[in-house]
Amino acid sequence: MRNMRWMKFVQALLLLLMGRFFGADAVVFLWPQPQSISWGTGPPIHVSPKSLQLICPSHPDLQKATHYYTTHIFTERWFPVQVSHLHPTNVNEASEYCLEALEIIVADLNADLQHGVDESYNLTVPDEGGVATLAAKTVWGAIHGLETFSQLIRLTKNERDAESVIERGVVILDKPNFPHRGILLDTSRNFFSKEHILRTIRALGYNKLNVFHWHITDSQSFPIALPSEPTLAEKGSYGHNYIYSQKDVEEIVSYARAFGIRVIPEVDMPGHSSSWGGAYPEIVVCNNQFWLRPGATDPSDAYAYEPTPGQLNPLLSKTYEVVKNVVKDVSKMFPDQFYHAGADEINILCWENNTIIQEYINKGNKLKDALTKFINTTKEYILSHNKTAIYWADVIISDTVKADQSAVPPQSSILQTWNGGPLDSKALINKGYRIIVSHYDWYYLDCGHGQWMGKDPNFDQDFNDDPHNYYNWAPGGDASGTAGDWCPPYKTWARIYDYDLTARMSVREAKMVLGGEVALWTEQVDETVLDSRLWPRSSALAESLWSGNRDKASGKKRTGTAIDRLNDWRFHMVKRGIMAEPLQPLWCLKNPQQCDFTW
Repeated sequence: MRNMRWMKFVQALLLLLMGRFFGADAVVFLWPQPQSISWGTGPPIHVSPKSLQLICPSHPDLQKATHYYTTHIFTERWFPVQVSHLHPTNVNEASEYCLEALEIIVADLNADLQHGVDESYNLTVPDEGGVATLAAKTVWGAIHGLETFSQLIRLTKNERDAESVIERGVVILDKPNFPHRGILLDTSRNFFSKEHILRTIRALGYNKLNVFHWHITDSQSFPIALPSEPTLAEKGSYGHNYIYSQKDVEEIVSYARAFGIRVIPEVDMPGHSSSWGGAYPEIVVCNNQFWLRPGATDPSDAYAYEPTPGQLNPLLSKTYEVVKNVVKDVSKMFPDQFYHAGADEINILCWENNTIIQEYINKGNKLKDALTKFINTTKEYILSHNKTAIYWADVIISDTVKADQSAVPPQSSILQTWNGGPLDSKALINKGYRIIVSHYDWYYLDCGHGQWMGKDPNFDQDFNDDPHNYYNWAPGGDASGTAGDWCPPYKTWARIYDYDLTARMSVREAKMVLGGEVALWTEQVDETVLDSRLWPRSSALAESLWSGNRDKASGKKRTGTAIDRLNDWRFHMVKRGIMAEPLQPLWCLKNPQQCDFTW
């Protein structure tokens, strides 16, 4: 029966594509822009909460999604902000056509939510209304199609008694360009409650992003309760109110699945591990020390790239006992096939400030050997749970301490690149690695907010004729010369949107780029500003990785024209409870194209 419905849908779609359906483009703002949209020629199609049915197969996650969107569509009651001359008047015309149902057809109900799963979907709303069809190869494509369907529905006017309509019949053929499209959120430096994480996951789903990279631990805190190592959170978190329980994790992972989102955990090690020292001080080097060495006059005299220092000792058997338990527990709590093991920013001075490691060096060994030992040993723990290890690219291309490449085999490892830009991407690909791109010059959302550490003598000046250009220490050990901000400037939506991950790559090289992530490190972020730091800039990433940043017909960048849709989408997200920051004065939205830089 399911195959018969699929064949009927394909036959109907072919008829539409053969010419019966095509009309002039409607002005409907969708985000991210689908790969292909073909508008019909009929009048508006009325959508009533009393008559519309969403018919879906029996699948727990799809049924959750369908229930959510059934409720959401008619409680949202969206009316576009940009309405002056951009929306045709026929949306207010009387019409006898009504949408009775949306039938969801899924070819493979058993495909799991893992990297590379088919996320394509086809959505057809007939000109005459009746039954619309959402067909997808997998549940996860169908969930994305539900989001698109919800964005098609709008009010006829901005009044309480207005009706909901779809402007015209439409055929949408859609799929993502990249299989990995995500956001990294750091919950160690500042804590984010479960409710704020769930809201963030909803926003990812709205934007068809499919990865929540949860950077759970770092030097500042260890906020996750692990059954085999409970003291790590008890002594390494900010307190009992700042811990994610196993139940919290289960709820977050389950909630994310209903939006087609994978949750990838990261427990950073062996660097960024000071928070382990509360439970196990014996395995953490330079624990409880000030981050700068006494009498330091240069950022290179630091035990860490920012407070607080602490790295796991790779030469102690106790270290591996604890790490093995951590990997086991985290692997069980997070079903995704990817496991992020960190391995970035090993600090030389910290490791050298330990007698055991110093004796190791005196015997002719190098810090590189110590890191290689750690990666080789802990990699086996990850592989034993049928996981693919992700590491930050530092692990093999750091200028300070890096492991032997043999410890990070390309066939079982993925590297996430954040430094060095496109040159690093090419270098890693040429070594055989699949990569995830998070280059800080384009994708770090914390940049541009200035220095956050206190007692800085560089700020104690009576007069400075160039306040944006003076020597100043910054997190990361960088005297950046921009008021202490190590990664200026602020990354605008347009800069994020404009970035081509595979520019100047061959077809073979481009296939090694799995996708990208924007990263929100939280030295200066907590729940009060979470939404505004993420959105709508993360929306820019979403479209650039879903359907690209270029017009299909001309091949030109559409950064200049995307602003109208993104402006409206920002207000749409606010209507949905996501406090996205504004992009322009409201006047610009009410007077479209009058705020453009060129005629």
